[in-house]
Amino acid sequence: MAEAEANDFSLVAAIDLGSNSFHMVLARVEQGEIRILERLGEKVQLAAGLDDDNMLSEEAMQRGLDCLRRFAQLINGLPPGAVRIVATSALREARNRGQFIRQVQQVLGHRVEVISGREEARLIYLGVSHTLADDEGKRLVVDIGGGSTEFIVGERFESLLRESLNVGCVAFSRQFFPDGRITAARYSQAYTAARLELMNIEQAIQRLGWSEAVGASGTIRSVGQCIQAGGRGQGEVNREGLQWLKRKVLKAAHVDKLDIQGLKPDRQPILPAGLAILEALFDALGVEVMPHSEGALREGVLYDLLGRYSHEDVRERTLSALMERYHVDLDQAARVENKALRLLQKVEPAWQLAQSKLAPMLVWAARVHEIGLDIAHNQFHKHGAYLIEHSDLPGFSRPDQQTLALLVRGHRRNLPNSDRLSEFGDEAVTLLRLCMVLRLAILYHHIRGFQDMPEMTVEAADDALAVTFPAGWLEDNPLTQADVEREAQYWAKAGYRLTVR
Repeated sequence: MAEAEANDFSLVAAIDLGSNSFHMVLARVEQGEIRILERLGEKVQLAAGLDDDNMLSEEAMQRGLDCLRRFAQLINGLPPGAVRIVATSALREARNRGQFIRQVQQVLGHRVEVISGREEARLIYLGVSHTLADDEGKRLVVDIGGGSTEFIVGERFESLLRESLNVGCVAFSRQFFPDGRITAARYSQAYTAARLELMNIEQAIQRLGWSEAVGASGTIRSVGQCIQAGGRGQGEVNREGLQWLKRKVLKAAHVDKLDIQGLKPDRQPILPAGLAILEALFDALGVEVMPHSEGALREGVLYDLLGRYSHEDVRERTLSALMERYHVDLDQAARVENKALRLLQKVEPAWQLAQSKLAPMLVWAARVHEIGLDIAHNQFHKHGAYLIEHSDLPGFSRPDQQTLALLVRGHRRNLPNSDRLSEFGDEAVTLLRLCMVLRLAILYHHIRGFQDMPEMTVEAADDALAVTFPAGWLEDNPLTQADVEREAQYWAKAGYRLTVR
């Protein structure tokens, strides 16, 4: 999408498909600033619908779809790019997430992104940092979700450390309080399990240091409200309040008997687990007090969305860092990128790639297609694809990384086969054609800038592409001629005809 079109969005929305709750924010964009118009949230408890094989139940999926049908009314008519939908822990874990995501996309009319835990952490911090005062000093941000808990240390608007642990209030409720009974032994087990997970990250957090701790989840807000209602705080979570609330929870002996002022009924079943996690992180990280921030994941998604259209796209910064880390030949990457963009224009009448939402992937793949060379020359396209798919790449969702990895993996040797492409559904043909454009751009610059290359004409048809060099040029340049002849063989295996004259 062109930048001018993106900046013309008057309304934007973000939807967070969380493990415990689904949330949506609708906002107006005014002079580059976001003004929140609506906030919606419903308890769906998607994580509670995961069985021992990590399969989502039909009932859990139906709860989610019913909620999203209500959300859909507010975003009807918003154009592609104005709505971003992210899914977190429960859908990261669910083996049948594809079935649910397809139904969600039909209901909402927009693409769903399953994001990694660290990407979730980055977006949470972005939402919190835009909500609180822009004070100096490092800030620790914690978000206790239904299936995972995110920990971020950052300064101003930049996150310095991002971690995600498989510790969540819904998951822990199922594991330690499955029938709703609350005992000191069960609470202790939940607390210990959280402490054991925290051991993986507490030293790194302590080394960085922080001057303020902030909570960004419904669990932390709910505990703070209970503490405030009990006269032991002003809405923040503090150590004295935690111990007071813990005594009341243990005394109740069952979640149905949690008659605590300030506690909403839908929070009762998950309070004991959330409290145990919160006490564990207070002890592990030395937290004394933790106020709550209204900004969280969905607000971070909105600000990230706005940044993508105002020259602050974190994905550009991420790829620049990746190129530096793996010592990419920047001149060659620029040559391939420029050629790929010119080829994209030439095949546009037949292949209609430039308007695809995947078109930016061509540019990014051109920049990073050689990162695998830093590992080994042999099969470097496979090394590069592995690095992209499995690295922590801020700004990129899991599907984004898989798409980019596919292009890098397919830039040499065999083109992606039909089985691999089928995983991308309706985008399979577009991806294959983008891969072909990338391969031609790389082939064109095989000599790596040491030779002046001639202009060539390109004509695309539905399943064919004809490339014409100046008369006699290929005969005078046998290396390029051998390259394109071999390339035509690879294309033929994929059902496309490459003709070179």
